[in-house]
Amino acid sequence: MSLISLLPVGEIDRALLVPLAEGLAQRLRAACSIESAAFSADFAFNAARRQYHSTEILKKLLEGRATDDGRVLAVTELDLYIPVLTFVFGEAHLGNGRAIVSTHRLHQEFYGLPAHPALLAERLLKESLHELGHTYGLRHCADYRCVMSSSNAVERVDLKEAEFCPNCRMVVDPHRS
Repeated sequence: MSLISLLPVGEIDRALLVPLAEGLAQRLRAACSIESAAFSADFAFNAARRQYHSTEILKKLLEGRATDDGRVLAVTELDLYIPVLTFVFGEAHLGNGRAIVSTHRLHQEFYGLPAHPALLAERLLKESLHELGHTYGLRHCADYRCVMSSSNAVERVDLKEAEFCPNCRMVVDPHRS
């Protein structure tokens, strides 16, 4: 059984991490743990953008751990970006076991709407599965319902399911029927 460690980055509501760990464990058939120590991403802050460079955070995660100790999913409230995009919900490099996901733009409040904790948890699970899918070597899927479909807006996150399509599932879990 594979291992997934959830790593809090900055201040994160830990009440979000428990259902996330359970959802990931169920869908990926993996042991999922929540690390107790938070990781600081202050080094990745871009004052001009008022955002955090997700690629720099991933580089630091790779420096600090052996590559054979399972997957690490960093979870943060910070607003993430990569230079060619206005923002990202998350980032992962194909096949290296490290990913990051942000709740910042998954909150209804970001869009001026009332809080919706259940919707936030669902969006976080979808984006976490998506980024972890990249760690298994998956690229974006053309099936808009698949969790591996690309999401450049929160509405696209809401359209997809919190599941892999059959083709993507074969890569992530080839023994599941």
